[in-house]
Amino acid sequence: MEENATMDNQSQPIENEEVKAEETVANQAEETATAESAGSATTEAENAASESGSEEDKVKALEEKCAKLHDDYIRLYADFENYKKQALKARSELIKSAGEGIFANMLPLVDDFERAMKAMENATEVSSVKEGVDLIYNKFNSFLAQNGVTPIETQGAAFNVDFHEAVTMIPAPSEDLKGKVVDCTQKGYMLKDKVLRFAKVIVGQ
Repeated sequence: MEENATMDNQSQPIENEEVKAEETVANQAEETATAESAGSATTEAENAASESGSEEDKVKALEEKCAKLHDDYIRLYADFENYKKQALKARSELIKSAGEGIFANMLPLVDDFERAMKAMENATEVSSVKEGVDLIYNKFNSFLAQNGVTPIETQGAAFNVDFHEAVTMIPAPSEDLKGKVVDCTQKGYMLKDKVLRFAKVIVGQ
């Protein structure tokens, strides 16, 4: 009996040491788990902070890009407005001076008319006056032709609404003049390939 009691007393400290060892292992495991959890939380926080910083950088970069595009747009718009103003000014000046060359070339004709009128004051022969007028007339027609103005053919031509304006219709003097121009009351003119003035004609029917 005493031997059994002694053995029990000896085994009790061993069991206590085993329990303490197990508790120590458990505590260490818990501390390790806590440390790992804390480390994981720290890593996640760092990753979140890094991602947040990256997003802010992206937003900042986009804002800078938008600001630059807006500035470029304002500059282009200003340049375009200046171009429009210059183009309108140039067009206005062109319209104002478009006939300058033509009028300048007409001045010699005015000089001829003035000389003819002065000559008629003391003229004794009609033939000389007629010759002077014919000269001015031919010179004026030459001036018109040089600027692309030509008369529209009428006499004996087939009536054409694209060039002629019928003022009246009369019985045709002959069969071959039916539907054709018999007479012209006012000459028409073309400016190159455009009708400047329709010819007023009498048409045979």
